[in-house]
Order: sequence, then structure tokens, then C-alpha cells
Amino acid sequence: MKLPESEVQLFYKLHQALLLYANRELGVVEGLRAPEDFRRVPLEATNELREALYRRPELIGAFAEENPQRFPPEEQKILASWRDFVRGTFYILRYLKKHTIFLDPEEPPRAYGVLALTTPLEEMFDGMVPVMVEAVLLPFRGKIVYDGILNAYPILFGRGLREDLEESYREAKARFGVITSLPCSPPERELSDADRLRLYLRTARSRELYSEEIEKLLTEKPDLLPLYHREMGKIQARHYRKELRKRGVQEGWFALLEGLLIAGGKTREEVERLIGALLPPEKREHVYLFPLRRRGEESL
Repeated sequence: MKLPESEVQLFYKLHQALLLYANRELGVVEGLRAPEDFRRVPLEATNELREALYRRPELIGAFAEENPQRFPPEEQKILASWRDFVRGTFYILRYLKKHTIFLDPEEPPRAYGVLALTTPLEEMFDGMVPVMVEAVLLPFRGKIVYDGILNAYPILFGRGLREDLEESYREAKARFGVITSLPCSPPERELSDADRLRLYLRTARSRELYSEEIEKLLTEKPDLLPLYHREMGKIQARHYRKELRKRGVQEGWFALLEGLLIAGGKTREEVERLIGALLPPEKREHVYLFPLRRRGEESL
């Protein structure tokens, strides 16, 4: 989840050179003239210079083009790529093996796979998620890193906000995938009506948030009704499993039709035969079949 040490050293060499150039142009930090000066400059002053630089992004291109330190072409290319930085408020949601997920929940939501520089982000934040941070994301050799400074907010997240962020993350993945390089102009994946309906129905929170969209979809696309009832049956089956067990039922197959338990039997085939005898053809597609297995055997 972090860059190799050799790349970290290269990153800081280039980034400090850029900040020194910006300081010469903008005069933000007094006495900052060489890389070793960063050791004695307060972090607040470095952050102030950094903020001034990102308000004047043209300085990044100017520095890469002038190349006063005569960096080789590959390093000059890295500097030029930083014009494609992404700055904003993000929520750290996942610490994965390959990268950490930074979510930008603004419409349309996007999820970025970000590498740490020196300290793994999971270690930096003691494994906590979500974490709200102000950050600048930079491209670096086909990957995404942050620019060395994360301003975190000490916020406690309630269940509702957590669910909203998870929903935004699912939507981001469905529409764009996880973005792992910059500039990011991935073509938005065209979601089918069926995919959108599945996305809206996934959680209780999303069903509440997208209730109007769900109603509109089902009104305009009545052919989605069978999918709607099967997806809802999948959710409702969790409740019925518990209720059946409470009443001593240990295993079998069962059928739900629009929220109602209408049939049960020892095997799936037995229940399918019952459904065929009970229901007209147009209603059979609304049925959700689910198994009840003995505890320890069931895969939910």
C-alpha cells in the first residue's frame, strides 16, 4: 500500500524542487531556498506554500517546461504530469492490499486507489475507517499518491453517514471502477436499467434514498418488475430464515412471492413444481426461491 523506498526518494526530490520554485515565484516562506531548509521550516509554513502553489497550478507546467535543475526527461515528465492533480475532501474507506480507497462522494462519486509514501495509511490512522481528509492526489509513474500532507478531521461517523458513503462507493465502482491513475477521464460505464435498479435496492438506506427513482423506473419499465420482486425476495429471505428457525424448521426450500411465503418443500424441484401448479406464468418470474440449511451449512 505504499511506494518502494527508491520511488519515495524520487518523489520528495521532485516535489521539494517544485515547492522551492513556487516559493521563489510567490515568496510565501522566508528563508526557504534549498531542500535541507525543509527540515527547519514548520509544517504549517510548508502547507501554506503548498496551498499557494495549488491556487496557481500554471506554476507546475512552467517549472516542468523551464526545468531549471535539468532533470532528465523521465523526471521532467513526472513533474509535468502533476498538472493533473486532484484536490478535495476525501473519505478513506478501505485499506486494501494494492492501495487505499479514497472516496470523493460528490456527484458523480469517484473512488481512487492511492498509495502511501513512507508510513502505510492503515498504520497512520490505526486502521480506522472512514476518515475524512483534505488531500491532493498526484500521478506518479502510472500510480496515484498523495503529496505528503493529509489534513484529517476528527469526526465521528454515525450509521446513516457510513451507509451513505458505502452507497457512494458502490455507485462509484459501478460507474467508473476504482481509479488508479491520473488524469482520470475514465468513460462512465453506461449502467443498464437493471443494474441501476439493483444498485438502488442493495441496502435499506439506498432504497430510502432512491425511492423516487425506483418508482419511476418501475413505472416506465414494467418489465423490471420481476427483477424488482426477486431482488426484494433476496432481502426478505433473511427475515424468513430467522422466523422459520424460530418455529423449528431446520432445512428445506421455500418460495417468496412479493413478500409472501407461498410454498415450501424438501427440495428445490418440489417447490418449483408447486409454483408451477399455483401461479399463472406471468407471476412465476416474480418468485424468489431460497434454501434453509442447518446451521453451519448455510452460505448466505
